[in-house]
Amino acid sequence: MKINLNKGLITKATLLGVITLILLAIPSVALADEPTAQSNAVAIDTVWTLISGFLVFFMQAGFAMVETGFTRAKNAGNIIMKNLMDFAVGSLIYWAVGFAIMFGVDYAGLFGTTGFGTTGNFEHLGLSIPIWAFLLFQTVFAATAATIVSGAMAERTKFASYIIYSVVISALIYPVVGHWIWGGGWLQQRGMIDFAGSTVVHSVGGWAALIGALLIGPRIGKYTKEGKANGIPGHSITLGALGVFILWFGWFGFNPGSTLSGTTPDIGKIAVNTNLAAAAGATMTMIFTWLKYRKPDVSLTLNGALAGLVAITAGCNAANPVGSAIIGAMAGILVVLSVEFIDNVLKIDDPVGAISVHGVCGAFGTAMVGFFAVDGGLLYGGGTSLLITQLIGIASVFVWTAGTAVILFGIIKASIGLRVTSEEEVIGLDLGEHGMEAYAGFEMKAPSVNV
Repeated sequence: MKINLNKGLITKATLLGVITLILLAIPSVALADEPTAQSNAVAIDTVWTLISGFLVFFMQAGFAMVETGFTRAKNAGNIIMKNLMDFAVGSLIYWAVGFAIMFGVDYAGLFGTTGFGTTGNFEHLGLSIPIWAFLLFQTVFAATAATIVSGAMAERTKFASYIIYSVVISALIYPVVGHWIWGGGWLQQRGMIDFAGSTVVHSVGGWAALIGALLIGPRIGKYTKEGKANGIPGHSITLGALGVFILWFGWFGFNPGSTLSGTTPDIGKIAVNTNLAAAAGATMTMIFTWLKYRKPDVSLTLNGALAGLVAITAGCNAANPVGSAIIGAMAGILVVLSVEFIDNVLKIDDPVGAISVHGVCGAFGTAMVGFFAVDGGLLYGGGTSLLITQLIGIASVFVWTAGTAVILFGIIKASIGLRVTSEEEVIGLDLGEHGMEAYAGFEMKAPSVNV
């Protein structure tokens, strides 16, 4: 039998032979494209890192709600705008400049010199995930450091000034510290442990907030002529609480995600350590304020949970669950004492307690790694070597951040000014800076009390 195909003659046997060869080739093609164990691991690690980055991005909403709730209604729109724009502008400048300074090829252990605009080769990092996934994960961390400053300087800072210093923090101040500890710099070479950023992220934000709040001065009415601190209640403890819950949730991306690997069993332990520290922080703050003030303080207890989270971030992979709970509990007490000291002794007006939560508890948690690290910690027979390294790192980061922040805020203050006018501060930054109201049509009144 002969088959006419395109005016050619092909025998039945020849046609069957061709079909047989094609069928035999299909399995080999399929096997060549079949995922390997290595490619599966890379895919899982990439997806895990991206999802963790998305969780950390959602922490921006948490910071916005905490700051909005702990301040007055007349400034709510301004605060939302600042938290939106520090991420938007920060993402651009970190991609263009900050990432290269942080993770480019090392120069003398101080900063990176290659990869601006995320171009070039980053093989020296030894990543198992694509550079773009790593960039996104690091971008949301940089945004966290910048947004911390907003809370301590809330209700009296010019919006334009805020944008300027957020850019500088994201482009230079934060990336240099990140290079020292995470990018192959001198502190990483010394063996400093700051797994997810108690110092790199939180202390940088906290120390910059300290300098900013100091230079800008307190809000109108915060202190009497005699120097006594007046309480200025926030307008919504509910929003503040929502923000804390969002931050607690996002921290499960912040700490476990810092493994950059969804295939390591460490992520389970890190998540548990993170949760225990937060729970212990909130519990101890509640107990401490109950004993101290005769009533459990709501806003301080919310900050107690954050204090525990910040403190365990450095050692979440180095400590065990017992150590994590102890670190969190101590941070829960420390944050109360720090808030009182900064408010009443130093006379620095920090509306949300950002300096205490992020600066003080970040440094505290980093130091505690020197005690509670199972491998190398003082309490586990490791001697003082790690503790000394941790303390050197804490001090160095404070000097760098505070020094550069003094220069940065000083230049802004001397040029365009840091602070809005007294008239704008009184009517609120929503109207003064943006010409709108966050709660248009609503009238905020203090609740009546029946005696």
